[in-house]
Amino acid sequence: MENIESRFLQFQGVLEIVAIASLVFVTLVLVETIWDFARKKRLGYSETAANVAIFFVNQVLELTLYGSLFVIALYGFELLQPFQIPITWWSMILAVVVADFTYYWMHRIEHEVRILWTFHSVHHSSPEFNFTTAMRLAWIEGLIEWMFFIPMVLIGFDLVQTTVAVIIVIVYQNWIHTQKVGKLGWLDKIFNTPSVHRVHHGKNPQYIDKNYGGILIIWDRLFGTYEREIEPVEFGITDPPNSANPIKINFFELVQTIKDASRAKSSRDKLGYLFKPPGWKPDEHETRE
Repeated sequence: MENIESRFLQFQGVLEIVAIASLVFVTLVLVETIWDFARKKRLGYSETAANVAIFFVNQVLELTLYGSLFVIALYGFELLQPFQIPITWWSMILAVVVADFTYYWMHRIEHEVRILWTFHSVHHSSPEFNFTTAMRLAWIEGLIEWMFFIPMVLIGFDLVQTTVAVIIVIVYQNWIHTQKVGKLGWLDKIFNTPSVHRVHHGKNPQYIDKNYGGILIIWDRLFGTYEREIEPVEFGITDPPNSANPIKINFFELVQTIKDASRAKSSRDKLGYLFKPPGWKPDEHETRE
């Protein structure tokens, strides 16, 4: 453990910058929230209150259980590395790019596999879109997401590089959850921006399952999931929980998935409800085992 602590000290400056960025974001949340309520730009207090409540529970989990799980689990895989990439300025930049690429595929899979969507849908379920939406993350998601970064460790990035890179990718996305920033021209074609991310949160048919990128949107352009913001975005999901209760918000889709799987007529269909995309239904001609 002393080795881990010494390596974290090497990135103390980066972590301090992340901490400052988080403090700035909290300030932006407060300013935007006061501004919106003063100008009656929100549906009411319930959605904002739900997002804040979900955030505080998540912080407790992240700072205790999930944070420990991420560090301990990935450190175990670090011991299996055939070689380790040296810690330099260029390796840190490369780590962020690799983490961002990994995030793209993790995010896309969370949309395309229903059992994972049951957790990720929490973030998309609000009919509002503002800075507090960035705080609306599923309580259970942290139990799973660390697994996607195992390959990053196995190819040679150490625990500290991986952790810092992932934090940078996640923290970057806080500021893009807003309607206060319009289109940014050529930046919208390279980076994940407010305009690009509004599309991702839209339930308009042409916006569903688009723009998965974390920092860079070039992954979406490469893999055919990029969409520009053209018509006004209708925020939320097609089957919303219609509740501001944080518990129902977190477990609504999971309950629906379990109900669908339990009613399935065959083992194949049960697996289909769990691992096929959201909205999948069995072909009536293929329901027999």
